[in-house]
Amino acid sequence: MSHYFDVDPSVVSDPRRVRLVLPDLVLDLTTDRGVFARDGVDPGTKLLLMEAPLPPAQGHLLDLGCGYGPVAVTLGRRSPGATVWAVDVNRRALTLTAANAEAAGVGNVRAVAPEAVPDDVVFAGLWSNPPVRVGKVALQSLLQRWLDRLAPEGHAWLVVHKHLGADSLARWLGSQGFPTERLRSRMGYRILQVDARA
Repeated sequence: MSHYFDVDPSVVSDPRRVRLVLPDLVLDLTTDRGVFARDGVDPGTKLLLMEAPLPPAQGHLLDLGCGYGPVAVTLGRRSPGATVWAVDVNRRALTLTAANAEAAGVGNVRAVAPEAVPDDVVFAGLWSNPPVRVGKVALQSLLQRWLDRLAPEGHAWLVVHKHLGADSLARWLGSQGFPTERLRSRMGYRILQVDARA
């Protein structure tokens, strides 16, 4: 069985187009089988893009688990002076993100595998609809790795459904030294604001 967090999805490619409509922009995106939310932009992802604060105008921004790029391309459009790192282990997702950024005229998105992000890059902001289905231990390891790369004044915004452990994740993040608060709660989703670890 193929998962959206596989490096090379085994399912046969079958591209389709989906539309992301936000108050400040409209994006037509190509998606495919073997990537997260291929039938349409996930409602949690859309909520994150509508409710989280606007990204900084400059600096390095991270879309962690970018899928086909709705978050990364939106960040690139909203902050053309920033560098947006779109990170995913799924090679098909990275190819789609790069193509969607190019189609949208967004030139500041770098769609790369995790190991391709230079070690000296620190992030002014991180956005993620994290891959909770990888399992608790893997998810915690993933989040610690990247949250530790926030700039001292940086913030992360995560969207997680309450039935997928949003509240327990928030408590765990706090216990690890990452100040965490629930920014919004809507349709069962929690938007968590996570500050850099002191």
